[in-house]
Amino acid sequence: MRALRILLVLLVVVGGIFVAVDRVAVHLAESEAEDRVSLSGGSAGRTEVSIKGFPFLTQVAASRLDRVDVSLGGMQTEAGGRALRVDEVRAELYDVKLGAGYSTATAARATGTALVSYEDLTAAADDGVTVAYGGDGKVKVTGTVEVLGRPISRSVLSTVTQVDGHTVKVRADEVPGEGIPGVEQLVRQKTDFERDIDGLPKGLELRKTQVTEKGLEIELEGSNVSLTG
Repeated sequence: MRALRILLVLLVVVGGIFVAVDRVAVHLAESEAEDRVSLSGGSAGRTEVSIKGFPFLTQVAASRLDRVDVSLGGMQTEAGGRALRVDEVRAELYDVKLGAGYSTATAARATGTALVSYEDLTAAADDGVTVAYGGDGKVKVTGTVEVLGRPISRSVLSTVTQVDGHTVKVRADEVPGEGIPGVEQLVRQKTDFERDIDGLPKGLELRKTQVTEKGLEIELEGSNVSLTG
């Protein structure tokens, strides 16, 4: 009986050591991964990586992680121009395969969300144009055009859609023309625009866009998503 108790105590101690070593290894791997997250033509002000699943060491031995959560803050394209800055990206990557020497990490599939603030939408719009929440799933776009030498300010309610896996489109539902020929076209030249969201991890694309009080909430989805390399 005494020998059994000793064996049990040893198993508990060894198990505790294994768990501690496993958690330390996870922490080190997460820190390393945060420095190596690769964005396609973009950069992020903040990167956080969380490796899920237990034990971690057996996953590493198999060169495959069950799930990795990534959070990117202040993501923007390095090309500059009028591409949209993204306030926050959160992605869950599943079945992540590690390459030789852990130099690459590719997820079989991924889902996530992105948030674009109205401040960043305004920055991406034409000069002198502001974008705000318009209620009922719309954005309010305000701009000033010059007609017959007279400045005319107009606010329109616009619908936000996505053209493809990386482009957001803002288009006014209706533009009051005040009976002046060409006014609608002039206003649309100011208020309607398309902008790319560049810099997402390769393979991750836009799937659905929703207008909320906080900004544009975008659902993301992808396959063969590259986390590093």
